[in-house]
Amino acid sequence: MTPKDIFLAIIIIFAWGFNFVIIKLGVHDIPPFLLGALRFICVAFPAILFIPRPKIPLHLIAFYGLTLCFGQFALLFLAIHLGMPAGVASLVLQSQAFFTILLSYLFLKEAIKLPQIIGMCVALLGLVTLASSQYMQHTQTIIPIFPFFLVLTASFSWAMGNICNKIILKTGQTNTLSLVTWGGLFPIIPFLLCSFIFEGKAQILHSLSHFSVKDLIIVLYLSMISSLIGYSLWGYLLNKYETWKVAPLTLLVPIIGLFSAFIFLHEVLSIQQLIGTFIVIFGLCINVFGSRILQKFKAIYG
Repeated sequence: MTPKDIFLAIIIIFAWGFNFVIIKLGVHDIPPFLLGALRFICVAFPAILFIPRPKIPLHLIAFYGLTLCFGQFALLFLAIHLGMPAGVASLVLQSQAFFTILLSYLFLKEAIKLPQIIGMCVALLGLVTLASSQYMQHTQTIIPIFPFFLVLTASFSWAMGNICNKIILKTGQTNTLSLVTWGGLFPIIPFLLCSFIFEGKAQILHSLSHFSVKDLIIVLYLSMISSLIGYSLWGYLLNKYETWKVAPLTLLVPIIGLFSAFIFLHEVLSIQQLIGTFIVIFGLCINVFGSRILQKFKAIYG
């Protein structure tokens, strides 16, 4: 990778990692479903007036938007609103890698390799370690069970969006910015409906009437930096380089998420939570690098 592209990759990873701190700050002032609606209103408008619709069936764009955009972020925002630590959420959400493997096997008939199975088992051990930490005494950062499983469900929704994305890529070349923009159109109504049903008209009006400059910066960060700019630059890197050169960089997202949550939100993990975190990251590393290490081992030792 060229120095310019390495710099772009670093910007993306930091933007996505810090994204979880921004979400935590956002749901403190704005109800989670309303925040989701505002985010994707800014993702879709006015961009769809200037960016042509992807040349793929509309139902694929809709499924992409409802899984990767609505399902993932509705559950993630709600989980963080209900007390899920932002840093730990950034890590647990990476379970999407393993759900994607399982769904690819079930629906796309892609083979599951031994390193992926080992990686899943190791990461599962780490997730259990994290989830059980709430029963330990002297834990400064509590990981509540219900929000924990909400984030896991969010990662499953992300994985379904990944499967849809794989199907879209098989239909031909698709512009990432176009897909993100038009895909962002479909979660707006579900978010607004959820906001009216679960958060209520009074809370919505109160949030909008007290909308501050800080709230505007949060919404613009989530929509412009994290979604439009982040995914567009990521698509540029994936189109320019082999996947194996770019994809491992996503392992840095939860590390940035955990570190930024520690710095800005004072989320301090216990020893057990740190152990669980390292186990999950180790499982993710096995999933990403395991096959190549195994191939090199076979090439050397036959």
